[in-house]
Amino acid sequence: MTDSDGAPIRVLVVEDDPVAADAHVMYVGRVPGFVAVGKAHTGAEARRVLERTPVDLLLLDLHLPDVHGLQLARSLRAAGHHADVIAVTSARDLAMVREGVSLGVVQYVLKPFTFATLRDRLVRYAEFHAAVGEASGQDEVDRALAVLRAPGPAALPKGLSAPTLERVTGALRTAEEGLTAAGVAEEVGISRITARRYLEHLVDTGRAARRPLYGQVGRPELVYRWVPGGAASR
Repeated sequence: MTDSDGAPIRVLVVEDDPVAADAHVMYVGRVPGFVAVGKAHTGAEARRVLERTPVDLLLLDLHLPDVHGLQLARSLRAAGHHADVIAVTSARDLAMVREGVSLGVVQYVLKPFTFATLRDRLVRYAEFHAAVGEASGQDEVDRALAVLRAPGPAALPKGLSAPTLERVTGALRTAEEGLTAAGVAEEVGISRITARRYLEHLVDTGRAARRPLYGQVGRPELVYRWVPGGAASR
């Protein structure tokens, strides 16, 4: 996935912990369609990078040594920087979440998080970012916004968990040619039978499609592909 003009989405990692910053840069580089253009350990350093480097998205730790992340986002907006923000935080203050919406915060990732969690957020952001043109109606506007939201556990059948569904979804979204149940099992670290249950759930809810893979001895294997803007994302 890339920006609407075909270029990769440029990410600046802003994180005061050098080890975590390096890990986040590595994570970003592993997601197709994204490139980490730099890292900063303070708000002041982030401003300097933004003055000389085009950035589409900030992966922003909210607790920096010289400024709170939301204060940094506010000052960047005032200075004319329009990069979106995925906020990284260990805080769970919903008032802060509401404040962030007006400052360009499109996603929150709670520490500690895995690569699969960040990958899912980045891929959802890429779909949201790629939406261009004029919406045909309310449904299309709703779909464009809903793609940022993770699937809710309330809608899951018995025996399926939201964290595992998130990992399966992330793996499928980034596989342009699709994945078999065995491929998903290896990617996510679950059994093939379990992977198939989650994949079939995504098919049932309109978020994935399946097709048989012929050319092998015995029964054809099923390949699953993500369906952008699928019915269950509405």
